[in-house]
Formats: sequence, C-alpha cells, structure tokens
Amino acid sequence: MNTIKIRDEFIKLGQALKLAGLVESGVDAKFAIADGLVKVNGQVETQRGKKLHEGDTFTYGGQTITIEK
Repeated sequence: MNTIKIRDEFIKLGQALKLAGLVESGVDAKFAIADGLVKVNGQVETQRGKKLHEGDTFTYGGQTITIEK
C-alpha cells in the first residue's frame, strides 16, 4: 500500500489520482471515476470532487493509496 501526503485538510479524488501517478491528466481521472473504476474506503465512488481526508484510502488499477497529513 502506498501513501500520499497532503498539506491541506483534504484533497479531491481527481487530484489525488494525479498526485499518486495513477492517471496522467484530469481527463483520465474524470473518466476512470465516472466509469466506476475507483473505490474510496472500499466503496465505488463516482464523484470526482469527493473530498479525501487523512486516513482515507482509494483504490484504482490494483493499487491502494492512503492519505496522510
């Protein structure tokens, strides 16, 4: 399991996918999320603007990423 560190209170899901290097652009993130390919805390998430906080996890492409502050 990998982690990404955030400075603010939260990061949006689309931004987190890019920061983790799982997608190359916001457009790629948008389609991955809209197609139901991303899970947040074990649940399929279809909102690109979903706010992720410290301790949240998301999974895409077989990789799980944890948010740390």
